[in-house]
Order: sequence, then structure tokens, then C-alpha cells
Amino acid sequence: MAEKLLEIKNLKQHFNVGKGNVVKAVDGITFDIYKGETLGLVGESGCGKSTTGRTIIRLYDATDGQVLFDGEDVHGKKSAKELKKFNRKMQMIFQDPYASLNPRMTVADIIAEGIDIHGLAKDKKERMEKVYALLETVGLNKEHANRYPHEFSGGQRQRIGIARALAVDPDFIIADEPISALDVSIQAQVVNLMKKLQREKGLTYLFIAHDLSMVKYISDRIGVMYFGKLVELASAEDLYNNPMHPYTRSLLSAIPLPDPDTERTRKRVSYDPKVHNYSDNEQVEMREIVPGHYVYCSEKEAQAHKASYVK
Repeated sequence: MAEKLLEIKNLKQHFNVGKGNVVKAVDGITFDIYKGETLGLVGESGCGKSTTGRTIIRLYDATDGQVLFDGEDVHGKKSAKELKKFNRKMQMIFQDPYASLNPRMTVADIIAEGIDIHGLAKDKKERMEKVYALLETVGLNKEHANRYPHEFSGGQRQRIGIARALAVDPDFIIADEPISALDVSIQAQVVNLMKKLQREKGLTYLFIAHDLSMVKYISDRIGVMYFGKLVELASAEDLYNNPMHPYTRSLLSAIPLPDPDTERTRKRVSYDPKVHNYSDNEQVEMREIVPGHYVYCSEKEAQAHKASYVK
């Protein structure tokens, strides 16, 4: 059985927006991520997927719930030394390769920031050797080290962001929509690079995106979020072949197909949350329909899903 690297238990991230109003960006979600896998997290803008990633890595303090990384509570009280150790194990690749790199720093200094903080090079020579090796790893060359971010294309900047994340030899990387700001032709290159690095370095990813076709390509399992809730979780293959939650079916129906004839006749599925007209005594929760396939539903809906499941 695969070993759990990350355990998310009833995680909540609520924001007070004034006048007693609270936005429940993440509202009690539970899932695990196993060593060496990629878990894709999808949903439309505003569903809480990026907030989930930022809360896991402690950019936000959790309102409630637990995040366990290698059995340790991420949001528990930690000393500066413990936090530093945790920050080395978990890194993030940000969505915007333009805003996430300091324009006043050279590429060498951007990549070496983590190396400097964690004291991973004994002198300047070793520091630069590590920077050159990282640039080569992500498909750039050492001549790029003394340039500034504005001299690079979006795809190259995202490669620099990946090199920065790799600089401290992390175990786990949260990729927060790392390809959404890139041209389609560049997106595949970046995703292929991430898959290659995962194979070579045994990395574990949480890959956050709204493009379901790309998420299927990179992910072992996929979680679907809707308004702060995790509504479905399954293997990538099973989620595509047997989508159960109506919102998942709606998302999948919106993926364009490269066949004009099929596109003309294909019907989009619209999602109306009012279809779930639950009574007060119905318990709605994540239920396992078949092994490894979970859906947020009532017991009655779960029975219907089991009956309609296609093997």
C-alpha cells in the first residue's frame, strides 16, 4: 500500500469580509496525498482550490481542521527551526510567472534564495554550480543566470520558478495553476517537464488547475471542488469514465473536443445546485461508491450512484 505523505482532515478556511459576513473559501474538506503521486484539484474560479493549496503550505493559517505532513501537524505551534525544516520539504510553484519573480534580482539570485536561507552551499562556487545544474534541469542554460526576469518569455519564467522550487530538494510541490498564464503550445512543455522531474526525483505534486484535460494528463487521482466543498474524488481514469456528481459531469461536458462534427451535436450539461433538495434529516458527506471513488452525496444518492456505476 502506498504511503501517505499528506493528510488533510476537515480543513476549513473562512475569511471575515466585514459586517459579520464570512466567506467559506474552504469548508471542511478531507483527502490524502500519497508519496510519489500527483493529485489534481479542479474547479471553476472561486471554488477554493488555490486557497486550499495556500492553506496547506501555511501561507494562510487554517480556520479549523488539520494538515498532517509526514505525520506532523503543519498548523501546530512550531519553532523557527521547525518552520524552516518544514519550508524546505514543501515548496510552491505560483500561477503568475511574471508576478512571482522579483524583477530586481538576477535569475541566479532568485534560484539561490532557498540555497542561501538553508545554507545548502559551502561557498560561492558551489552556490553557482547548484544554480547552473538547476537551470540545466529545467531546460535553460547557465548563460541565463545573470539575466533578469523581464528578459524571458512566460514559459521560461515558469521554468525559473520550477528551478527555484527544486533548489532546496523538496519532497512535495504545490503547483498552483502553473500553466494557466502560458500559451497552449508552452503548457504541454511545462507539464512534460514536471512529469520528467517527478520520475527523476520522486516528487509528490498537488496540481491545481481548471483545465480538466491537462489535469487528466498529469494526475493519478483528481479531486473536484465546488464552492469550498470537495464533491468528488477518484482516479483520473475513473473520474472521466464514470463522473457521478452532476457538477463533475457539467465540467467534463465543457471540455472542447477536436472533432467539429461531434462538437456541433454534443450537449453541454449545466449544473444547478438546487437539484440536491436535501431534507433536514439527510446526512450529506463524502461517501465511497466503489473502492477509491468518493462522492459528496446523501445515502439515497449513493445507492443510485452504485446502481448506475459502469465497470
